[in-house]
Amino acid sequence: MGDDETSSNTSKKGDEAFAQRKAGINKDELNEHLREYINEWKKQRSKDEEELKRLKEKQMKRKEIRAEQERKLNQEKKLEEERLKKIEAEKRAELEEQKKKAMEEAERKRQEASDGKGKGPAIDAHKEISKTKEQVEAEMKISLSFRIKPLDLEAMDSDELKDKATELFNTILSLETEKYDCEQRRINQDYELKELKERQKVQLRQKAAKRGLDPEAFTGKYPPRIRMFSKYERRTDTRTYADRKGLYEGGWEVVRAEMLEAQYKEKLDEWNKRTKSRLPKWFGERPGKKAGAPDTPEGEEDEAEGAAAEEVYEEEEDEEEYDEEEE
Repeated sequence: MGDDETSSNTSKKGDEAFAQRKAGINKDELNEHLREYINEWKKQRSKDEEELKRLKEKQMKRKEIRAEQERKLNQEKKLEEERLKKIEAEKRAELEEQKKKAMEEAERKRQEASDGKGKGPAIDAHKEISKTKEQVEAEMKISLSFRIKPLDLEAMDSDELKDKATELFNTILSLETEKYDCEQRRINQDYELKELKERQKVQLRQKAAKRGLDPEAFTGKYPPRIRMFSKYERRTDTRTYADRKGLYEGGWEVVRAEMLEAQYKEKLDEWNKRTKSRLPKWFGERPGKKAGAPDTPEGEEDEAEGAAAEEVYEEEEDEEEYDEEEE
């Protein structure tokens, strides 16, 4: 027994040492594999980083090239727009010059015609109306340039300049006086128009009072209401618009409802006027009185008898209906 136990212990120790050696070998191999895997992963990551850096540099170069191309396109577009604007401005200036020359020629001809006979050429009304504000101002300036000649101040001496200034001052004074007179005349006309309107209101109030209307009937913004007359009765229709409108709402249904209501009231009056039979008292108690119920006062005795009679009548009818159903 002792030898067997010794041999078994030795075998166990040997197995444990073998397992430990095997585990150490496996651990070293695993560490070596992990080391190789980490090195490969680092190499691959450095390659990926270099590739990413190269792609980013390439992207930045492409962005710079694209920005440069876009800047050149914008510059070319701006130059083209400026060229087109310059051409358009030149054309517009040429057209304005041609229009100005044509207007000057027309004004010169009109001045010559008016100087000869005192009456200018015929004016096209449609053409005058269709002109814009700028065109009218340009024509006015051209016309004034013909009518008011520029002053030759260099050829005048001091006395002539003084006389010309006095003449211009007198002209301005007369024009300002005329302007003031016109403004005062306008103020007076406004006052007269206001007074005439007040007189007209007074007359309209008197006219409305004579016709039996409201005094302000003719002075408002709208004319007075027209009286409505019935086509069949030949008299003044005093009903409101809502009443007249209600005549055409419902039609026969409204008439039928009113007729049924009248019949119901008539039948109800007949029913209330019927003769009511009183039931006799049994042993001094009202019929249908329950045990423990209070006594009926003398004034309400007849009403209680009538209610009891109606209850008895309804019970008899229910019994008859029940017998008919059984048959």
